[in-house]
Amino acid sequence: MCRLKLQLVAGRNLQPSKFTREFLVNEALVKSLGFKKPEDILNKEISIWGDKIKCPVVGVLKDFNDRSLRQDLAPLLITTNVTMYSQAGIKLETKNISSTLQSVKTIWQQTFPDFVYEYRFLDNKIESFYKQENQLSQLYKIFSAIAIFLSCLGLYGLASFMAVQRIKEVGIRKVLGATAGNIVYLFSKEFIILIAIAFVIASPIAWWFMQKWLQDYVYRIDISWWIFITGGAVSIIIALATVSFQAIKAAIANPVKSLRTE
Repeated sequence: MCRLKLQLVAGRNLQPSKFTREFLVNEALVKSLGFKKPEDILNKEISIWGDKIKCPVVGVLKDFNDRSLRQDLAPLLITTNVTMYSQAGIKLETKNISSTLQSVKTIWQQTFPDFVYEYRFLDNKIESFYKQENQLSQLYKIFSAIAIFLSCLGLYGLASFMAVQRIKEVGIRKVLGATAGNIVYLFSKEFIILIAIAFVIASPIAWWFMQKWLQDYVYRIDISWWIFITGGAVSIIIALATVSFQAIKAAIANPVKSLRTE
């Protein structure tokens, strides 16, 4: 199933007339008017637009979000007053959607001939609430991938430089009985130490910026400690995978060639 939102975008100005219909309100509106229980507002009259419209309250709805989750629940009033109609919500089946939309358009234009017909799907409207977040998410993914790639290039270059600088040390260690695992550990531990230092510095900064960003949302998650631990573990794995080629190459090299005097 899909939902269709019809919106009036232009047309005549309707001046509200003075007649009575019925209001539905949400729990937030009940609280904002000072009522302790939903039952207390039933059959009470609410006036809007300078008493041009007065309607009794016939029901109270549970609070629901009708806007971006950046914002808290707001007082809501729903009425059947024809002078306030500007949108209609229609639930449609996805079969023969084109012909169904054309039928809706025909009925709408017959009912409101002075208004321009325009429709929007509800999922598209909800998606528009978070358009900025989606764009930022894509940018973060792209820049993160670039940063990881450049970091791997730097680590690979540094590992290659270390392998050349310590080639004789590796040869001596192998002659004295060091295994390939010992050589790999010799190369890897220095990078692990550097990554651990970077992790200790970056984690509190990242936590602070994320907390500031989440303050823009009324409904937000709590940043758990395991997210940072996972990030640190992934960083170490990527670093080890990057330097492992040079480390293993140095570990399996012939020590005779490593110790040969140029």
